[in-house]
Amino acid sequence: MIKDYIINNSHKHASKWLVLTIDVAITIFNFFLAYVIRFGITLDFNITNLEYQLPVMVVISIISFMLIGSYKGVVRHTGMRDAYNLFLAVTVLICLSGALMVSSRLSLIPELLNIPVSIICIHYLLNIITLTTSRLIFKYCYYYIKSKLGDSSRVLIYGAGDSGLITLAAITNDSNKSVTVVGFMDDNTQKIGKTINGIKIVNSKIVDRDFIKKNNINEIIVSIPHIEKKRLSEISDGLLKLNVKVKIIPAVNDWIDGKLNVSQIKPIEIEDLLDRAPIALENLKIKKQLHEKVIMITGAAGSIGSEIVRQASFYKYKHLVLVDQAESALYDLQQELISKGVENFTPIVADIRDHQRIEIIFDRFKPNMVFHAAAYKHVPLMENNPCEAIKINVLGTRKLADMSVKYNVDKFVFVSTDKAVNPTNVMGATKRVAEMYIKCLHNKSKTKFITTRFGNVLGSNGSVIPLFKKQIEKGGPLTVTHKDVTRFFMTIPEASQLVIEAGTMGNGGEIFIFDMGESVKIFDLAKKMIRLSGLNYPNDIDIKITGLRPGEKLYEELLADTENTLPTYHKKIMISKHDDNDDCSLIMDKIDDLCIMNLFNQDDLIVGKLKEIVPEYISKNSEFESIDKKNQIAQVRKQKVLV
Repeated sequence: MIKDYIINNSHKHASKWLVLTIDVAITIFNFFLAYVIRFGITLDFNITNLEYQLPVMVVISIISFMLIGSYKGVVRHTGMRDAYNLFLAVTVLICLSGALMVSSRLSLIPELLNIPVSIICIHYLLNIITLTTSRLIFKYCYYYIKSKLGDSSRVLIYGAGDSGLITLAAITNDSNKSVTVVGFMDDNTQKIGKTINGIKIVNSKIVDRDFIKKNNINEIIVSIPHIEKKRLSEISDGLLKLNVKVKIIPAVNDWIDGKLNVSQIKPIEIEDLLDRAPIALENLKIKKQLHEKVIMITGAAGSIGSEIVRQASFYKYKHLVLVDQAESALYDLQQELISKGVENFTPIVADIRDHQRIEIIFDRFKPNMVFHAAAYKHVPLMENNPCEAIKINVLGTRKLADMSVKYNVDKFVFVSTDKAVNPTNVMGATKRVAEMYIKCLHNKSKTKFITTRFGNVLGSNGSVIPLFKKQIEKGGPLTVTHKDVTRFFMTIPEASQLVIEAGTMGNGGEIFIFDMGESVKIFDLAKKMIRLSGLNYPNDIDIKITGLRPGEKLYEELLADTENTLPTYHKKIMISKHDDNDDCSLIMDKIDDLCIMNLFNQDDLIVGKLKEIVPEYISKNSEFESIDKKNQIAQVRKQKVLV
């Protein structure tokens, strides 16, 4: 009964009038107690004076409390500000009492209201002590009863610094959930054994399964500001083995109005652990480049394209032209921008392969910059559908690039992929062909063509992390193609920001390589995601090795063998300098032939042409390996003839 009452009414606050009544009652009792302390329990004083003074004290107490507003604070959230307000109210009360004493001695009011100076001083001290103490008693009684009778979660806070103290305040002041902070854990030996608000600090090294079980701990909140991802990953690996929920506070910059809200304390996710340092953008340079420009983004509703749109919307552009053939996704993006108050944008449903449609768009809006993110990027699907990969990734890019030259676009930024480096699949090869085409086009046009190249993007459509999350929700198993397969990862905002940054710094003809950090072993990533879900591998969820898919590599690369990199002013962006001795006229003729051959929908024919254009394209785990064998035999025969 009591438990239900506590839970059902925990969100309600005591009436401010009830608080005022209790404060006045304490004040009146303290006034009587001051007389007892001053004259002793014999009550050797004029009782008649006290009888006249008490009603007056009630009135001036009410005036003092209402004047300062000390009764308006939420009692269970009492803090230093509330204590200060009580101090001010009591000071006003004593000043009014002193005014009564002076007025009585000057015969302005009856002698009966002459309060002795000693009584005023004792009353002042009693009020400060008892009113503040009563608030704290009510506060701690509330939380004690709530933690004992309610469904309380028992928590350890990792980090006994200022951030840990703020986290303690945030979770204990939350009325929606009963939380008991069992203790703080810290690595600093100088803090071990000390207490914060009566809560003991323990050495993080002694927190093991026995400690967790003995103290019945449900959650551990990592509250360390500016923690490096590598260090966070190490801490989380240790904590997740203890079979407890692990949560993390956001970065200080993300706090709401500079304050930590308990709703911001979230379970730690895989994105928090990947070693990606925050990006510092050259905002002034970007602002200057995008100012009053018409910016066209293709694939605008996709993972990268939509984030480029969001990032660009922060600047004072002239107009945003959002092109995508995915109607529903484009509608969702449109509604998002409208809800955020973004203006001067036009969503356009269009296929980049449609020459007339694309020309109408260029002619109408005359863009100054084009960010080309539209592409087919799923490796196994494109391996089975090479004709479609060429239509979008090569033919579509060619049409956009040609149109950019025709309509005097200032800059054309092409979003490529690490799979274009020494490609082993159709998708990567088509992206490499597109890179080659725009490189050649740059050499004979005023438009500055820029290529950006990076690896996998966390949370993007078709990426491994959303797949793993769905598989975990279904109870597993998680599917990994090979136990040793590794990939580079980058967050969607990071990739999009770097694309814009590279686009503004580029002078044309460059291939910008993004620093992807350390490659991640997918098998280890799968195990970590299982632990983050509160489950164990392999007892709760297993991992199934399915074998490499068609065209898939074990290890991704960012640079071709013949390429070198040069630094830029941004430490995460490098310039790839590949061999410039290619015969562009021959390359463009071959690409034209490829686009014509693609009309016949003969996979072997067009993949063979791809391999002719991109000699380093060697198929892996694919039916097109037979073409490589034929090419090798032909090469051997050719060498014999030459000999």
